[in-house]
Amino acid sequence: MDNQNNNKNPKNNRQGWGIILATTLLAIFVVMGSSSLMQGQDPEEISYDKFLALIGEKKVEKVVLEPSKIYITLTDEARKEELEAAGKTEELMANEWLSQLESMSQSDGDKEKRDHAPDYYTGAVDDYQLADRLDKAGVTFEQTIPDTMSAMIFELFITLVLPLLLMVILFNFVMRKMSKGGGMMGIGKSNAKVYVEKETGVTFQDVAGQDEAKESLQEVVDFLHNPGKYTGIGAKLPKGALLVGPPGTGKTLLAKAVAGEAKVPFFSLSGSAFVEMYVGVGASRVRDLFKQAQQMAPCIVFIDEIDAIGKSRDTAMGGGNDEREQTLNQLLAEMDGFDTNKGLLLLAATNRPEVLDPALLRPGRFDRRIIVDKPDLKGRTDTLKVHSKDVKMDETVDLEAIALATSGAVGSDLANMINEAAINAVKHGRQVVSQKDLFEAVEVVLVGKEKKDRIMSKEERRIVSYHEVGHALVSALQKDAEPVQKITIVPRTMGALGYVMQTPEEEKFLNTKKELEAMLVGALAGRAAEELVFDTVTTGASNDIEKATKIARAMITQYGMSEKFGLIGLESVQHRYLDGRPVMNCGDATAAEIDSEVMVMLKNAYTEAKRLLSENREALDKIADFLIEKETITGKEFMKIFREVKGIPEPEETDGQPEKKEERIAMKETSEQTSEPAE
Repeated sequence: MDNQNNNKNPKNNRQGWGIILATTLLAIFVVMGSSSLMQGQDPEEISYDKFLALIGEKKVEKVVLEPSKIYITLTDEARKEELEAAGKTEELMANEWLSQLESMSQSDGDKEKRDHAPDYYTGAVDDYQLADRLDKAGVTFEQTIPDTMSAMIFELFITLVLPLLLMVILFNFVMRKMSKGGGMMGIGKSNAKVYVEKETGVTFQDVAGQDEAKESLQEVVDFLHNPGKYTGIGAKLPKGALLVGPPGTGKTLLAKAVAGEAKVPFFSLSGSAFVEMYVGVGASRVRDLFKQAQQMAPCIVFIDEIDAIGKSRDTAMGGGNDEREQTLNQLLAEMDGFDTNKGLLLLAATNRPEVLDPALLRPGRFDRRIIVDKPDLKGRTDTLKVHSKDVKMDETVDLEAIALATSGAVGSDLANMINEAAINAVKHGRQVVSQKDLFEAVEVVLVGKEKKDRIMSKEERRIVSYHEVGHALVSALQKDAEPVQKITIVPRTMGALGYVMQTPEEEKFLNTKKELEAMLVGALAGRAAEELVFDTVTTGASNDIEKATKIARAMITQYGMSEKFGLIGLESVQHRYLDGRPVMNCGDATAAEIDSEVMVMLKNAYTEAKRLLSENREALDKIADFLIEKETITGKEFMKIFREVKGIPEPEETDGQPEKKEERIAMKETSEQTSEPAE
C-alpha cells in the first residue's frame, strides 16, 4: 500500500472544496435575503399632506410610527376605493380571494387579530399635533423603539466580518493547493515517492550481469527479513550502500529490486529534488524525508544521482555553494542520527564518485561501495536472456555470439539491441527474430542505419573500397590483430561511408604492446591504401587518425610503453564512469615532447602499413574489386580470396568441434567526406 498521504484522490479533494465554496455562497445569499426580508418590502410612498388628508377622510385604520418613517394601513373600504381608482382590478380580485381564503381558515378570534400589511408610508415629520389628529380620527397607532445595538451588530457582521471570513477561507484554500499539504508553498516538504513491492514489480531475477552487486544487496535484504540472525552475533545493518557505475548499467534497477525483494516501503527520489533557489530548503527536505522514513521503518531510502547534493565542499571541486553545503551537512547529520536497528537503509547511486565529499563516503554513513560496472561475457549473455524472454526467436539465435560481438555494451544498450532486432523482424514481415536481425541491430546501435539514398560516384566507391580493404588486409596480415567478420561500403547514418567489423577470438581484458601496435597499423592502413593506389589522400581517414592518436598517447602517458619516458605516469583519467577523459599531469615542455613521441610512433605505424599493402598489392586489388561489385562481403569471403591469391590451402572444418566465438566489434569507421550530398 502507498503512504496515506498519497492515497488521497486529488479529484475528490477538488470536489470537496467545490462543495464548501458553493455552500458558503449559498449561505451569503440566504443571509442577504433574510436581511432584506427582515427589513421588509416598503409599501408605496406618499406625501405627508396626503397622509393627513387620509386621516381627515377617515380612511386610515392603523399607523405605525418609526424614527424615520410612518407606515399607514388603510381600512378595507378605503383600500378597495384606492385600487379601483388606480385601475388595479387584478390585484383587487387577488386580494379579495386571499381575504376569503383566510376567513375560511381562521376562527372569529383570529379574524379580529388579523392585520393587513401597510399600504403606504411617508417620511417622519416633527408634528406635535399628529397624536391628537389620530386620536380624534379613531386611528389605532403605535410607536416602535429601535434596537440600535442589534442593528449595529448585524450591519457590522454583514459589511465587515463576513467578507473577512470569506477572504480567510479563500486564502487558506489557495495556499493548501499550492503547498499540496505542506508548509508555506510546500517549499520544505519532501516530494519523495513511496514504492512498495507490488508497485516496483522488480526482483533480483530481473537483474542480470551484476552478480557481485546482487550478492552484496541480497545480504542487506536478508538482514531486513531476519535481523535476529545478525544481531545475535553482534552485527549491525549497514547504514548505507553506494551504487557506483557508468550510465545504463542498472543502478536504479538494482535499487528497485532491493525494494521488491525486501517487501518494505521504498522511498525513491533524485538528488536534484533537494536543490532549490531558497537557502535552507534542501536541509528542510532532508529532515522531512528522514522523519517520514523513520515513521515507516523498516524501509529503504534511495537517492538517485546523489552527486547533485553530495559534491565535495572543497572549492577546488566546485564547492562553495551555501545551499548545497547546508543540505549536505543536514544529510550527514541525519545519517549519523538514525538507528539501524529500526531497519532504515539508505541507498544512493552515482556515476561520479570522485566528486563526492569524503565525509559522505566514510564508514558509518555509506558502509558499502557497490561497483555496478559494465558486464563481462557471461553478464552480457545473461542480460540478453532477460531482455529477450518475451521476444519470439527462431532456432538460429545464438545470444552468446551477440554477447561476444558487443564487448563494452551496458544493460541499456543490450536491451535496445533486442528491441531493434524485434522491430527489424516485423519490418521484414517475419513473426520471429533471427540471428541476422540481431546482428543488424548491433550495427544499427553502433554505426547507424544503412543510408540507402546516398549514391556515391564510381571514383568515390573505389576510394572507399580500397580504404576498407586496406584495414581488413593489414589486420589479416598481422599476427596480433583481430579477425575480420564483415566489410561493407554501404554508407551509414552516423557518417561512416564504410566500415570493417572485427571480432577477437576470445574475450580479453588486457592488451599487450604488440596488440596495441597492431591496432595502430590497422587504423592507419586505410589512409595508406589511398596513398598507395591513388597517389593522394582524402578526408575519410579523420576518424582513424583520431583513434590512432588516442591509442599512441595512452601507450606513452598511461601504460609506460615508451622507451623515452619509461614508467612515468603523465596522464590520469577523470570521470572514469562517464567519458574517461585523460588529464595531463606534466609541464608544457614535457607535453611538447609527448607530442613529438606520438608523431614518431604514428609515423612508424603508417610506414609499416604501407609496406604490408605494397607487398600484397595483388590481394588488395582483387578484394577491392570484389567489394565494389558486392558492396558487402563476409569475413569468410574475404579470407577465401586472400588465400587464393597467396596460395594458402583452405583450413579443414573439424566436425564436432565448436567454432571460435566472436567477442566484440571494433569499428573501423571512416568519416568519408561527410559534407557530400546524401543523394
